[in-house]
Amino acid sequence: MAEVPAALKTTVTELGASRVRLQVEVPAGELQGRLERKARQLGRELKLPGFRRGKVPAPLVIQRIGRDAVLEQAVREELPSWYSDAVQRAGIVPIGNPEVDLGELPPSGQSLQFSVEVGVLPTAELGEYEGLEVPRREPGVSEEQIDAEIELVRERLARLETAERPAAEGDFVIIDYRGVLVDAAGSGEAQPRGGDEPFAGGEGRDQLVELGAGKLLEGFEEGIVGASAGEERSLKLAFPADYGNAELAGREASFEVAVKEVKRKRLPELDDELAIDVGFDDVAELRADIRRRLTDAEEARIEAEFREAALDAAVAGARLELGPELVKARAQEMWERMLHSLAHRGITREAYLKVAGRSEEEAIGELEDDADLALRREAVLTAIVAARGIAPSEEDLLEALRPGAEREGIEPQELLERLREGGREEAVAEDLAARKAVDLIAETAKPISVAKAQARERLWTPAVGATAGEPSSGGLWTPTQRT
Repeated sequence: MAEVPAALKTTVTELGASRVRLQVEVPAGELQGRLERKARQLGRELKLPGFRRGKVPAPLVIQRIGRDAVLEQAVREELPSWYSDAVQRAGIVPIGNPEVDLGELPPSGQSLQFSVEVGVLPTAELGEYEGLEVPRREPGVSEEQIDAEIELVRERLARLETAERPAAEGDFVIIDYRGVLVDAAGSGEAQPRGGDEPFAGGEGRDQLVELGAGKLLEGFEEGIVGASAGEERSLKLAFPADYGNAELAGREASFEVAVKEVKRKRLPELDDELAIDVGFDDVAELRADIRRRLTDAEEARIEAEFREAALDAAVAGARLELGPELVKARAQEMWERMLHSLAHRGITREAYLKVAGRSEEEAIGELEDDADLALRREAVLTAIVAARGIAPSEEDLLEALRPGAEREGIEPQELLERLREGGREEAVAEDLAARKAVDLIAETAKPISVAKAQARERLWTPAVGATAGEPSSGGLWTPTQRT
């Protein structure tokens, strides 16, 4: 079980411009416990005469290393959890990176005090958020969409057959190839690096290549178009400057390619035999199944759009002041999350910026509109949760965690206990409460046709000299109008 920290004392001071200062006091007992735990950890690696490795008592570790040195390490490690606990006790939603003032480490027997300044989500003044009229489009699946899906089925069942003709775009070819890097001095002669060994990935046998797919080095597929079986071709190509392999990036290479066979793709006929191959009695039944699946997917998209539009209508009716610094801080958070996601896919910050052709400052700036909207949505949902006293029960949490628990092969209760031990239950509960707030907005919203909503937008125009945000005399109110 995770250790339960002693209660922190937290005082909140509003600084204006959506910033607060948290004054946090860590009780002496909590501080001493963290000090001793850190000493025990350090003692596992400390060697002292008369003690086995890992068996040095905490008091001797503190005496040997020094109390202040051990305490500083313990405090630095615990600061994130103390900060998180203080934020929870203060009931604030932090935005951006906190500025921590740790101050002096206290002597034995005294509490630790530190302060944190951080941006916070401002409080929204709610307008109408129930019974809003929100446009909702009707689902529709065209025959062209069904035809496109059937073409995908035919593509999946396509067969390759030998073509006794030169290769054309869209054909497949079986090739052998060998590439070497061209001498940088420009001699024109292929000079392989490292003696006669080709560079990594520069040689292949019996490779099946689709011409026109754009999966190979630029110019490679194009260089084979028009070749017949048994023909050999020499290609001189250049690796792009941002190529993933730094050893090859920007280098020129010469490839010797032998075309062994040309194949064309033959699609099956669109008939009942095709339908039977994919599990249906006839083409009519296949088309009906495709229509049903497309309709289900379309209805799911429409529902998501409607929920988002209903939320944004509630946001438009609320009053909320957002300073530019807060928006920039949220944009920075969004940028860091995106970089974290890219890193999991093996894409570095530098590589992304190079491909995107912009600086980091420009990339963050482009996120500010999304950051502004995200903050407004979050503030409105937080206000609704507070106004309606929305608090998910344990049964709600277990139901919400069920899909994740099933993926991990455990019971929802076990997953909930893990979250509690890791101090993450509150975050899950807050997310679920926000979703319940969106449910409330969407379930009470009144759907209107898209045409009706557009007509209202056309008919409502502010009168010259009218107060900003107020309709002109005789104008029509729209769901997106601020009140």
